[in-house]
Amino acid sequence: MNPLIQLSELGQSPWLDDLHRDLIRKGELKRMIDQEGLRGMTSNPSIFEKAIGETDEYKDDLQKLLGDGKLDDMAVYETLAIEDIQGACDVFRPVYDKTGKQDGFVSLEVPPALAMETQKTIDEAKRLWKVVNRENLMVKVPGTAPGVPATKALIGQGININVTLLFSIGAYEDVVEAYISGLEDFAKAGGDVSRVASVASFFLSRIDTVVDKQLGELSGAQKDEGAKLKGKVAIAWAKLAYQRWIELFSGPRWDALAAKGAKPQRLLWASTGTKDPALPPTYYVDALIGKQTVNTMPTATMKAFGQSGTAKADTVESDIAGAKATIEALPKLGISLQKITDDLVEDGVKKFIDSFDKLLGGVAKKRKELGGTRAAAE
Repeated sequence: MNPLIQLSELGQSPWLDDLHRDLIRKGELKRMIDQEGLRGMTSNPSIFEKAIGETDEYKDDLQKLLGDGKLDDMAVYETLAIEDIQGACDVFRPVYDKTGKQDGFVSLEVPPALAMETQKTIDEAKRLWKVVNRENLMVKVPGTAPGVPATKALIGQGININVTLLFSIGAYEDVVEAYISGLEDFAKAGGDVSRVASVASFFLSRIDTVVDKQLGELSGAQKDEGAKLKGKVAIAWAKLAYQRWIELFSGPRWDALAAKGAKPQRLLWASTGTKDPALPPTYYVDALIGKQTVNTMPTATMKAFGQSGTAKADTVESDIAGAKATIEALPKLGISLQKITDDLVEDGVKKFIDSFDKLLGGVAKKRKELGGTRAAAE
C-alpha cells in the first residue's frame, strides 16, 4: 500500500504544500486525492509567486485581465489566486464531506504585510472568507503576537483558520488559547462549533537550519556535544509540542466544547522539505506521524514519501525523554532556542512579504510582456 494512504489510516492527514492552475485543470489534483490519499492543500505567497510569475499556466488569463488595464496588479493577482483556491476547494469538497468536515481544506493567506496589525488582519480574513465563499477554505493568519487576538476574533465568528509561522511552544500555547476562547465566544453567540476547523502550523526544517549552523560554530568539547544534536532539534521540539497538544485538548473546559461537537485544533507540520542534503527526503514525515495531525509536504517530499516513506504508527510519541534531553542540552551549549524561534518568526514574515512583493512584480512584468496598460492602484 502507498505509504501516503497509510498515513490517513494512522490518523495523520497528508496535505500538499503547492498550488498551481494546471494541477487543478489537468486532473492531477483529483488523481492525487483518489489514488494517493491526499486530504488537503496549503498555499502561501512564495507558491503563488512561482506559479504566476514563473510559468505560462496563467498566460491566457493574464492576457484577458491585463489587456484593458482596468485592474491593478494586486487585483489581477487576487483574481487569479481566488479562482485557483475556489477550484481546489471544489475538487476537495468530497473529501470535506466524507471526513465530516475534518479534512479537504485549502488555505489562502492574508497578505503578509498585515502580520503586525490585528484589526486589518481580521478585516482582510473576513473579506477573503466572503469572497472565496467555500466552506472548506482555511484563511491563513500568521502566528505573530497581533495574529493571536485576530485568530480568536475570527474563530469567534465561525471562520476556519490556519495559524501559520509557529516556531515556539509558547507561541503555540497562545494560539490554542485563542482557538478555544474563540470557540467559546462562537458557542455563546449561538454558533455551531462543529463546523469550525483550525490547524496550527508548526515549522520544522527552518529550525534545524539555524540551530545546526550554530552547533557547527562551537569549538572544543562543545563541538563534539553539538555534533550529537545536529538535525535532531526540530523533531524533538515538535514531539514536545504534540505532548502539549494532548494536554491542552483535555479537561473540563475542552470537554464542554467537545460535547457541542467542537474539533481539536490539529497540529500541522510545515516546512517539512529537508534542507540538509545529508538527511533523507522523508525525514520530517517519518518521525512525526501521530493521531489528529497534519503534514503538509512540498511536491518533492510527498513524492519521496509515496515511494520510500515509512508509515509507522505514533512515531511523534516515541522517545519523549530523548526529545526533552535534546532541547535541554541547547542552553548548556550557549544556544537560545527562544531567540532562534523569535528571529524565525520575524524572518518568516519578511520572506513572505518579499515573496508577495516579488509576486506583484511578476504580474507587472507579465503586464509589460503582454502589452497591457497599467491601471492605477486604488
